[in-house]
Amino acid sequence: MELGNISQPVYGPSPEAPGSSTPGLVGMVHGFLRLVQPNALPIALCYLSFFLFQLLLYELGFLVCMAIGLLFIILVPLVGCCFCCCRC
Repeated sequence: MELGNISQPVYGPSPEAPGSSTPGLVGMVHGFLRLVQPNALPIALCYLSFFLFQLLLYELGFLVCMAIGLLFIILVPLVGCCFCCCRC
């Protein structure tokens, strides 16, 4: 087994799908990430408020997913408790 040059690693030009037995799963994950975060990372650091607005716009997909997750975390036990305790 050849490890290559450890002191001078060679990095690839961009993230690529690994050559594995799950190309469908890799494609699905990359599709979801492109759907959630389609914008490029904002580079301009001129004004703090403008940068914060760009950063919130950049992270909007993740914020929406997090809000939906928190809603489920709160509502599922509450609805389950109502069905369990308030049976007719």
